[in-house]
Amino acid sequence: MRDTKGFRKLIAWQKSNLLAHFIYDTTAEFPKDELFGLTSQMRRAALSVCANIAEGYSRHGLKDRKHFYQMATASLTELEFFIDFSYERKFINLENYETIINAQSEAARVLSGLLKST
Repeated sequence: MRDTKGFRKLIAWQKSNLLAHFIYDTTAEFPKDELFGLTSQMRRAALSVCANIAEGYSRHGLKDRKHFYQMATASLTELEFFIDFSYERKFINLENYETIINAQSEAARVLSGLLKST
């Protein structure tokens, strides 16, 4: 991967990127009939968090930057629901659930700090 420059230097992006990889690895094990449902939704939400942080970073106006960070926060909240639902449906075991939900919580905490500092 490239050097940590631009949006890649943001801890919020780094945490969200790690979470997205966890989501991809975990959803690869989901039932095949969920491929166009929950699997797709979770992957898109996880990528949306990273993409919105990256796009927000590139914006020069604070209002515009904040808007993208808020969209990232919304996608992260949506993903939190999908993680819980997947666990309730027993698509994710307890160990993986705890790893993923902790990664989601940490990404949310750091993103909240980024949003407040913007």
